[in-house]
Amino acid sequence: MSNNHPFHLVDYSPWPITSSIGVMTMMSGTCLAFSTKSYELFLLGIMITIMSMYQWWRDVIREATLQGKHTMKVTLGLKMGMILFIISEIMFFASFFWTFLHSSLSPTIEIGMNWPPKGIETFNPMQIPLLNTIILLSSGATVTWAHHSLIMNYKPQVTWGLMITVTLGVIFTTLQAYEYMEAKFTITDSVFGSCFFLATGFHGIHVMMGTIFLLICLNRNKKNHFSKNHHYGFEAASWYWHFVDLVWLMLYLLIYWWGS
Repeated sequence: MSNNHPFHLVDYSPWPITSSIGVMTMMSGTCLAFSTKSYELFLLGIMITIMSMYQWWRDVIREATLQGKHTMKVTLGLKMGMILFIISEIMFFASFFWTFLHSSLSPTIEIGMNWPPKGIETFNPMQIPLLNTIILLSSGATVTWAHHSLIMNYKPQVTWGLMITVTLGVIFTTLQAYEYMEAKFTITDSVFGSCFFLATGFHGIHVMMGTIFLLICLNRNKKNHFSKNHHYGFEAASWYWHFVDLVWLMLYLLIYWWGS
């Protein structure tokens, strides 16, 4: 039966309730792991959550690509939703930057009224942090290349651009992990350690999520899910990746360079 409106009224789906069960199980398992060192419930929650995510997003891809239910009106709503999500993420990271600036501009007596606090050996911003900055900014250029190639209908260049971007994302994450292993301080070492590992750690998680996002786009491009006029999934991934680039630039300038 045809609709008299351009909106998509979604079908009944079990995935919202299974996702809720998965998240609840995962959080309960986290509490149990902290108190008893038992990780079985936590791992079960992760499995349920990942399976629900996979099935739910599979259905969304089917609705958008194979069933044609994502009209221009629906796509506009999805774009607005993604923009609002990125704005909320900007506010999330702004709280870390605010804390870091407040603590550094007016260091308290508990940390010796110095910044960085006495005993903290900071990273050299001209070494791995600078290399990671070059890598992430280069990945922003390659994902833009892939996006414009898609608009110009150059499918092979889209594949190459996405492959290079995903590879750069994996290299960035690997270098970040190596940097953590080489750190001379921990998350419990004063407000500096807390701000550093929370801000860079959450950014690292966002890089990993963005890499997975682009990897899915790479797979969808190979299956010809995108056209030059209809590729919202790719657009959302590229917006998210540029947001990750911008946050890292602020992290590098504030925490690695100025904060050190």
